[in-house]
Amino acid sequence: MKNIITIAVLLLSTIFYSQNHTVIGKWKTIDDETGKAKSIIEIYEKSGKIYGRVVEILDEEHRKDLCTNCENEDRNKPIIGMTIIKGLSKNGKEYDSGKILDPKNGKIYKCMMSLEGNDKLKVRGYIGFALIGRTQYWYRVKG
Repeated sequence: MKNIITIAVLLLSTIFYSQNHTVIGKWKTIDDETGKAKSIIEIYEKSGKIYGRVVEILDEEHRKDLCTNCENEDRNKPIIGMTIIKGLSKNGKEYDSGKILDPKNGKIYKCMMSLEGNDKLKVRGYIGFALIGRTQYWYRVKG
C-alpha cells in the first residue's frame, strides 16, 4: 500500500512539474515598445508542432479589431481567435522553425521561443537571421 501511495505522489508531482516546464498554456503578452500588457495567447500542441492563438485583447478599444494589414486568409479577420504562432518545433530547450504573425502590421516573421524559468517566455520574431529582429517577454497566466 505504501508503494502505491508513493508511486501516485511521484506521478502527480511529475505531472505538475512538467506542466510548468512547457510553453503550453496561456501567456500574457507585453509590448516590447510600450511595456504594456496587450493580449492573452493560448499556446497549444497539434500534430507535434506548437501553435498559438489570441484568446483575449486586454485593451477594450481594440477588442473588435480586424487584421486589416494581413494577407490571404487572415485579411480582415478578427484578431481574437486568430492563430498567430504556427508550426514551431522543439529543438533542445528552444522552440523554432515556425512563424509568428504580427497582427498590428500584418507581417509574418520567423519565430523562436524559449522558457526563462517556469513563468517567463522569451519570444523572438525575425527576418533572415535571428540577430535581426524583436524580442518580447510573455508571462504565464495562472489559473
